[in-house]
Amino acid sequence: MSSPATNAKAASTAPSRLRVWFDQHLHGLAFSLGRALRKPWATLLTVAVMGVALALPLGLSIVMDNLRHFAGNVQQSREINLFLKADVDAAAAAKLADTLRGRGDVAAVELRTPEQAIAGFRESSGLGEALDALGENPLPTLLVVTPGDGDSAADARLVATLEALPQADLVQHDAVWRQRLDGWLRFGQRVVQVLSVLLGLGALLVVGNTVRLDIQSRREEIGVLQLLGASDGFIRRPFLYLGVWYGLGAGLLALGLIAAAGWALYAPLATLSASYGSQFALTGLDAPHSAMVLLGTVLLGWLGAGVVTGHFLRQTRPTET
Repeated sequence: MSSPATNAKAASTAPSRLRVWFDQHLHGLAFSLGRALRKPWATLLTVAVMGVALALPLGLSIVMDNLRHFAGNVQQSREINLFLKADVDAAAAAKLADTLRGRGDVAAVELRTPEQAIAGFRESSGLGEALDALGENPLPTLLVVTPGDGDSAADARLVATLEALPQADLVQHDAVWRQRLDGWLRFGQRVVQVLSVLLGLGALLVVGNTVRLDIQSRREEIGVLQLLGASDGFIRRPFLYLGVWYGLGAGLLALGLIAAAGWALYAPLATLSASYGSQFALTGLDAPHSAMVLLGTVLLGWLGAGVVTGHFLRQTRPTET
């Protein structure tokens, strides 16, 4: 009969449940990686298919983000051009500008005199001699009104108010094309969402089919483990981690493809933007968003492997007699 001291010593040397749990997961992680590396071509093909499938919606999403950024810069330029009548002098124009600045639906008002307008046109157009030949400055006084925070309806009301001013000669506000641009952007975002779901489902099926083939090759081994009393979690764990490795590899490949595409498009886009006098440039994924992409692909691989493995275990669970 063992003494209390012996029992205490055995209890102190026995591994804790947390240590056993950690060792089992570490073993499953290493074992699944070893199985993936022992079949390099099959693993590479699976990761490549998943990576390309995930890179397409990811790239489209980045393109839409850049378009929204560009459109955001355009939308921030929501100015309303108020051209004043020719008989409105500089003092009256300045007084009207101050009045408009006091409105709650107006963020800013910029006064551009005819002299400032023709100087800017002369510098940008290079038609100085032709302008000198005109003799008289034909450009009117312009008030550039920036609406305050509000929707298109508020901007339309402000335009109607400006058109009713007795000093107003012409009011220009291109609201229609902005609404159409917003509509196209919303449509493009919905297309990206649909493609993301479809291609994400395709990647899920690729992982599931690959894990299913691996399960079929180990069918007898799994049957023996079930007869020996192994739990479903113990049997499922290596296949779940196999899906994790597939998802991680596909995520890294997708990020690499996106980075390569961005590098290939950077130079021609910079040249095109410079020709229009713009500083617009493509922006890719930063570190937090890249980490989120990897987390998503890992979860996708985990889910695909879990669905297939769970279905297999339910079908092959030994029946009690």
